Amino acid sequence: MHLFYEPDIQQRLFLSEEESRHAVKVLRLSTGDTLKIVDGKGFRYEAEIVDPNPKRCSVRIRSVEQEATVRSFSIHLAIAPTKDLDRIEWMLEKCVEVGVDQVSFIRTRRTDERYWKGKSIHLDRLEKIAVSALKQSLKLTMPRVEGLIPWDAFLENLPADRQKLIAHLENEDRQLLKYRATPGGSYVILIGPEGDFTTQEIAEAKEKGFLAVSLGESRLRTETAGLIAVHTLDLLNQ
Repeated sequence: MHLFYEPDIQQRLFLSEEESRHAVKVLRLSTGDTLKIVDGKGFRYEAEIVDPNPKRCSVRIRSVEQEATVRSFSIHLAIAPTKDLDRIEWMLEKCVEVGVDQVSFIRTRRTDERYWKGKSIHLDRLEKIAVSALKQSLKLTMPRVEGLIPWDAFLENLPADRQKLIAHLENEDRQLLKYRATPGGSYVILIGPEGDFTTQEIAEAKEKGFLAVSLGESRLRTETAGLIAVHTLDLLNQ
């Protein structure tokens, strides 16, 4: 059965223009056809098309299913964006499929901001990629995607109840992430830019309670490190 995303389906009972066009023009669905809708808030709906309007496809909800289990943990990935659009989009797609709850893009001292010219447009595109990954992986909860946040502002505005972890490459005694993180936690994991965090940034993060971790012996690209971190924390809680 075809799956659609509509965050306000309970209130307005019609699909967005983009999803309406996909349903009516691409899939050729018509009056009486059944479809599945996720709202990104933990609910999945079975609905019937009432009016197959390609700009505003209205539906009637037949049944509602809530996410069976609420996760006992959450994963907030804070990562410096790379200058390569494709690489950061790939990372976001895979992290959503694995199960990330929030992704924040942070402006560090070594962040290459050429990618972020016209960042509001890029953020819209990243949100669409997250929606597509949500539907692909059959998840019911949409992660929050935000950026670009200055380094200092990010450190100042974190909730106090988070397990704070920073993956960096400087020579020090760093435990593997799977041993440092405690199961059942609300995590925020920092991943640096190409060239890593500066020594000053690492010190500033530690002053805010971040613990240094390692993602293994291999030297990873930024986007690979982000995915590995999310996957490790997800597996730790399985």
